[in-house]
Amino acid sequence: MKFDARTLLLAWLTVPVANAGIVGADVDIHEDVLGGKSWGLAGPYEKLIGTLYFEVDPDNPANRIIVDIEHAPVNADGNVEFSSNFVLLKPKQAERGNGTVIVGVANRGTRRMLTFFNHGSDEHEEWDAVNPTTAENFGDGFLMQQGYTLLWVGWQFDVPLSRPYGSRVFVPRVEQDEPIEGLVRSDFVVREPVFDRTLADRNHVPYPVSDPDAPESVMTVRDTVEGERQTIPRDQWDFARLENGEVVPDMTRVYLSTGFEPHRIYEVVYKAQNPEVIGLGLAALRDAASLVKYGSSEELNLPEGAIDHAIGYGMSQPGRTLRTLVYMGFNEDEQSRKAFDGIIAQIGGAARGSFNLRFGQASRDAHPFLNFFYPTDIFPYADVELTDPLTGESGGMLSHVPEEFMPKVYNVNTSYEYWGRVASLLTTTLDGKEDAPMMEEHARVYHFAGSQHLPSEFPPAQSNGQNVNNPNDFSWFMRALLVRMQEWIVDGTPPPPNSFPLIADGTLVEPLDVDFPDLPGINFPTRTHKAYRVDYGPQFASDGIIGKEPPEVGPAFPILVPQVDADGNELGGLRTPGLLVPLATYTGWNLYNAEYGPTDTVSHMSGSFLPFHRTQAEREAAGDPRLSIEERYANRDHYLGLVAAEALKLIDQGYLLDEDLPEILAQAGMIWDAVAE
Repeated sequence: MKFDARTLLLAWLTVPVANAGIVGADVDIHEDVLGGKSWGLAGPYEKLIGTLYFEVDPDNPANRIIVDIEHAPVNADGNVEFSSNFVLLKPKQAERGNGTVIVGVANRGTRRMLTFFNHGSDEHEEWDAVNPTTAENFGDGFLMQQGYTLLWVGWQFDVPLSRPYGSRVFVPRVEQDEPIEGLVRSDFVVREPVFDRTLADRNHVPYPVSDPDAPESVMTVRDTVEGERQTIPRDQWDFARLENGEVVPDMTRVYLSTGFEPHRIYEVVYKAQNPEVIGLGLAALRDAASLVKYGSSEELNLPEGAIDHAIGYGMSQPGRTLRTLVYMGFNEDEQSRKAFDGIIAQIGGAARGSFNLRFGQASRDAHPFLNFFYPTDIFPYADVELTDPLTGESGGMLSHVPEEFMPKVYNVNTSYEYWGRVASLLTTTLDGKEDAPMMEEHARVYHFAGSQHLPSEFPPAQSNGQNVNNPNDFSWFMRALLVRMQEWIVDGTPPPPNSFPLIADGTLVEPLDVDFPDLPGINFPTRTHKAYRVDYGPQFASDGIIGKEPPEVGPAFPILVPQVDADGNELGGLRTPGLLVPLATYTGWNLYNAEYGPTDTVSHMSGSFLPFHRTQAEREAAGDPRLSIEERYANRDHYLGLVAAEALKLIDQGYLLDEDLPEILAQAGMIWDAVAE
């Protein structure tokens, strides 16, 4: 079923078009979820999929923060037009919901709320992930049972073309008589010898080269992040691809006559022109939240007042996106109203990203051996205002946000973010010597101890690391913390206290001070990913323009990591029942295997699962100092009883939900059966 966009516009808008944000929509799919299945008090849900159309006034103070908006084309009303695809899941009777919309920020086009919170499955075609239709897609229905309205709105412009149904925003390019030119940098590491490679980050969409013969075009190679760049002669490479043995000009790829060698860092700087106005993606998130909170729509069955609150949720890149949105001031809409009441930035570390820059590459992140010196791990980091002792620069993530636009904020991270996403800078002073003050009235920081970027399935497999991945499942914590966020923004009930490792009690230490046990065949990392003082040029902070490529890189900030016990399991932060009653050592780090990268470097986004030996004899024969399973637990029932006791304590503290206890115990039993039997 398809609705006319202008008909929908008349029903939807409650503000003048010049300040409307969203001015219309095409609804391509409108159907009941699972044939009208009822979800608790919320009742049946419906699904709408289509396109939203936006107009923003470039002169409105809320939009002046969008980089290059003054150069964007405008319509007859003087507004900038753009569009985004969307997916909406909501109670058919909106008033039966809990009054809150969760705006899910997609990760490179993918939507993960149902798979993460509902434990749903999206293992079919990509269209099935976009258009959830099966009971497996909706999992146990947790979000529906809670009564949330779920809205995904495309915000990223360079989503991989391999994801044609992914969430994306369609934004205009700058338009003026004289082209806007700038330098773009592309760095990459290959796993096997190749002769050509895209200029994009992985499989995303690159900025095309505007002048392949420009003297600014440079290619370098180095062997380490901080290593000296070696310039590759211009006659050995070109902007081209190798096709059937022929070198074919291609302004989106780079070709090297001798071939790219594995595990070396190649970097290409080139000229491009007339970039997309990518900051409109953040405006799309803002205006979608404001529409649902403050507007109404007969066609979408959203009566006025059905939704009172909005939570922004994002994991990994989207967590960084939401941190950037709040930091840059996008939580104030065109009518000076607060868009998001709550922000859940999950596994984003202490980072932001290139989401509102000229020639910004929204896909670029930062890892120990992937994507180097992009504006990701950049100052400021902590919520409170801190001063860099070396540069004298002061700033905070939330300290400058006006009270009327201040959301409640969670920064939620795993152990990997300490090793690979500089998470310690969220909670320490910039010299790494003290714990920083917290803004507890507005924000919480939670650390999921002994966990990797996202939990591995069980039984875990080996991917890019030397050890199998870490299955420690922290989604149970996130379900409870989402409920606690709802209570915080609706009733003012504070969520559970901060929980993260501290310098003061010795649970946060220098990497070389970690007392990790000497385990046969297991290599412990000697260094972490770092955050550097980086100079992108004089217009970076003020205008969002990078003037130096590559940037000037100064000293790194001190990065600390969690301390561990005699088993190698972390002491600080929130520990799952399975970590409190362990069958293994769970780490947030792994080291690259020889196929993926340097074997002394932390592998991106993976942790390690190192099971205990079953018997004392086995572990003594292996030279393992950790007690065996038989030395710890009498039997399966004894083990599960201890897990239940720890889970009940966490339920009392508000970190777990009592209704999740049976599944938590079932999951623990499955791990016991695989490791101990």
